[in-house]
Amino acid sequence: MTKVASNLQIDSVRLWDTIHETAKFGATPKGGVRRLTLGPEDKQVRDWFRKACEATGLEVHVDALGTMFGLRKGRDMSKAPVGLGSHLDTQPTGGKFDGVLGTLAALEVVRTLNEAGIETEAPICIVNWTNEEGSRFAPATMASAAYAGDYTTDYILSRKDAAGVSVGEALDGIGYRGTEPVAQRKLGAFVELHIEQGPLLEAENKTIGVVDRGQGITWYDGTITGFESHAGTTPMPLRRDALTALSEFVLAVERTAKAHGPNAVSTVGEAVIAAPSRNVIPGEVAFTVDVRSPDTETLAAIDKDLQAAAVEIAARRKVAMTLTAIWQKPPTIFNATLVDAVEHAAEAIGYSHRRITSGAGHDACNLANVVPAAMIFVPCKDGISHNELEDATQADCTAGANVLMHTVLALAGVAS
Repeated sequence: MTKVASNLQIDSVRLWDTIHETAKFGATPKGGVRRLTLGPEDKQVRDWFRKACEATGLEVHVDALGTMFGLRKGRDMSKAPVGLGSHLDTQPTGGKFDGVLGTLAALEVVRTLNEAGIETEAPICIVNWTNEEGSRFAPATMASAAYAGDYTTDYILSRKDAAGVSVGEALDGIGYRGTEPVAQRKLGAFVELHIEQGPLLEAENKTIGVVDRGQGITWYDGTITGFESHAGTTPMPLRRDALTALSEFVLAVERTAKAHGPNAVSTVGEAVIAAPSRNVIPGEVAFTVDVRSPDTETLAAIDKDLQAAAVEIAARRKVAMTLTAIWQKPPTIFNATLVDAVEHAAEAIGYSHRRITSGAGHDACNLANVVPAAMIFVPCKDGISHNELEDATQADCTAGANVLMHTVLALAGVAS
């Protein structure tokens, strides 16, 4: 890998300005961004991004799922490009930095290299992945997952939002169904810059998170079936209350994660009573569970404990309970060479840093299954993300972009 003088820096003001310029597309009254995948605001920011890429001299290509690739040629075009980027879609009440920082920092890296007259040995490709958030269409990170071979293109195109609009229809509606087959554009590596979306870097006063792994995830669907009966006439000992059974199970979910901590978290994120009524004892409840850990054995142990808890609670409360794993993603182990490159870049520039695990899923976690990949984290205020209050400092965003640039230069090499 090639070293470049650490005094090469991105334009901090320009990066900061582009972050706030793009935040106007879908701006909310509370200072956040609502830019749902393939909606009108997404089209606006995509058009802006395409124009900015072309103005920077990049060849812009769009694949069948709307993912945008901006190619900067290298001296040796037989080499696979080094990819960098993230996403431009947001949560319904999202912030200015989640995903956007990584995509715009990638653009800023190219602008800086152009101005410095630096030609890389391998090409560079900046990427805006379609639908990372999953807030309009499920699954989340769908385009990068399809790129990695987890889903077929036709399957993703057929996914529908709550209004019944398919991904294919939405792509056509904004003019971003590209002609390039998914995964035709091969990458030699991929590096993603992102806000941490957690509190560790800020709490430890570290500027750079060197992400060496991502958590594994298991999603469950559950049901509890008891017996509906009159709230006023059914004695407490005779009740088969589905909701109180769920209440016990929710506490079991929390207790189990703590028992397998500190590297485990679990959440009951949805609970729906069938035909709820004020004076009816709930007879049926549907719920979801999200379990995460960077360790495969821990995920398996939590599964065993939760299944046992479901059996015990159901028997004692005389209800039927099902707990079914509907989706599993193994822990991501990022490429050691790329992780070291990130760490070396942070050290060379003089930024404080630490190794860190990604608690959230990212496009890079999918890419890691098919190409060498790594991530760079920077702090976000109070660890808040997926919220209009999401915030990060200009200095930290600049630091992350500088580490991204020097990591990419080390991987792509500098033409002599």
